[in-house]
Amino acid sequence: MRDWSEYIFDPPVNFEEKALHVFDHQFYHNRLYNDFCIAMGINTSIVQSVKEIPLLPVKAFREASVLCNYVTKTDLEFRSSGTTSMRLSTHKVASAQMYRLSVLEGMKHFYNLDNTVFWGYVPGYSDNLNSSLIWMIKQLIDQDMSGNSQFLPLEEPWDLNEIRRINKDGKQLIIIGAAFGFLDMLKTKTYQLPENVIIMETGGMKTHRRQITREGLHDELAKGFGLPASNIHSEYGMTEMLSQAYMQGGEWFQTPPWLNMTIRDPDNPMSILPAGKEGLIGVVDLANVHSCSFFLTGDVGVQNKTGAFKVNGRWRYANLRGCNFLIEEE
Repeated sequence: MRDWSEYIFDPPVNFEEKALHVFDHQFYHNRLYNDFCIAMGINTSIVQSVKEIPLLPVKAFREASVLCNYVTKTDLEFRSSGTTSMRLSTHKVASAQMYRLSVLEGMKHFYNLDNTVFWGYVPGYSDNLNSSLIWMIKQLIDQDMSGNSQFLPLEEPWDLNEIRRINKDGKQLIIIGAAFGFLDMLKTKTYQLPENVIIMETGGMKTHRRQITREGLHDELAKGFGLPASNIHSEYGMTEMLSQAYMQGGEWFQTPPWLNMTIRDPDNPMSILPAGKEGLIGVVDLANVHSCSFFLTGDVGVQNKTGAFKVNGRWRYANLRGCNFLIEEE
């Protein structure tokens, strides 16, 4: 199996060239994706730009094994969260090293890893051996040579003296975890954290009954942790992705160079909507080179003129033209 990591994360090679190369590769080596493209009337001879590459509906990851045919053994297998009665999305990962590089190189694109301590706070995820979120956070903890990064005990209050010590040492502390884990904790205790601490929520809102906007969520987190709103950050990722987008305060997610998002017309997912128009979020994640890099999510979003995007919630009952995969209500 070819090592694609140097090529995917190589800055001098432009995104368009990489995407077309990966499309050719997956068209010929991923039987499921090939069948989908053929059903759409698309092959490599007519695709001249990344905008013309078809996006596989993300439900495929719940229906079948989405892997290139040369993969005989996988390093990792992740499953989405959900109840035992649900058919969960599964992402079989051929190369743990590719995923680790994507996590670390992606984080380096937005943060100074050499000066950052990571704490993971993940109630609801900590016992899930197949959680991609747990695996991602573990990579961030393990790369920190200071020994200060850790998963936090779930039943204990945070050690403010330790937080102040990390702050005094000139380190940036990022506490990363699911949105409602933070909110549930703040029901019993609020904090006044040092002003340079970053709280990074990773979503996880769809598994709870309570509904809240991201703006409302960040407002509650800022008040509960005694931080300015600019210190509440977000990570956007999925079981089906090996790369992440980040929101560093404000309301727009940015992507690393090998990850690209577009907003698609739900009635015609081959159509990219203009800035400001709401639609389904389409993903091109080149780190997924051994599975499928091109897929359409069930998330609703909007994009601005710079390419940054917002996530506005989940799409309901969409029958996507051109295939028999349906995005179901979760």
